[in-house]
Amino acid sequence: MFDMDGVIVDSEERWEDVRRRLVIDSGRPYPDGATRAMQGMNPAEWETYLSDDLGVPGSPREIGRRVVTAMAASYREDLPLIDGAVDTIRALAPRVPLAVASSSNRELIELALDLAGVRDAFGAVVSSEEVERGKPAPDVYLTAAGRLGVAAQRCAAIEDSSNGIRSAHAAGMRVVAVPNRAFPPEEDALALADAVVDTIGAATPQVVLGR
Repeated sequence: MFDMDGVIVDSEERWEDVRRRLVIDSGRPYPDGATRAMQGMNPAEWETYLSDDLGVPGSPREIGRRVVTAMAASYREDLPLIDGAVDTIRALAPRVPLAVASSSNRELIELALDLAGVRDAFGAVVSSEEVERGKPAPDVYLTAAGRLGVAAQRCAAIEDSSNGIRSAHAAGMRVVAVPNRAFPPEEDALALADAVVDTIGAATPQVVLGR
């Protein structure tokens, strides 16, 4: 299982920039902890957070559409693909079925995978907008495992954030952490990982599969 933001694409700072601009343009302050608070939230959750907690005008759905439109335009202009991500995907694809389990909107996941040229490597793509709860709840990982037809306990997940690590661990999966450099995971979350590597390129099949 692959998370996307921070694992395949270096997009966390772009999410922050887009949301920060939206909040500030609305005449509201952007709190220091807002980005971390939204990491792992599913789209319905962060749309509501921007509306109710940060005071962005418009319905949550309208706010979400503005954010996703800006993110998609950013990807089309310059996809922030993480070095080594494609190689890791291609190394694992012949050995095990792969899925993406991401908090991103599905259209952004599909767009990023298409632009990176790796959509064909994944047997399932699940956005947390398709499940009841975002990360750290295990819903998105459990759904991805179900679509692959593999028991969650037999899966491994590559994650970069606190809530992502907690989500995969709660699903009963082996967790390989690639700590996000801009927003590093908390120590108690990182302690849940079965393996920790510095870069996605170091997530070899042996490390990911634990053998």
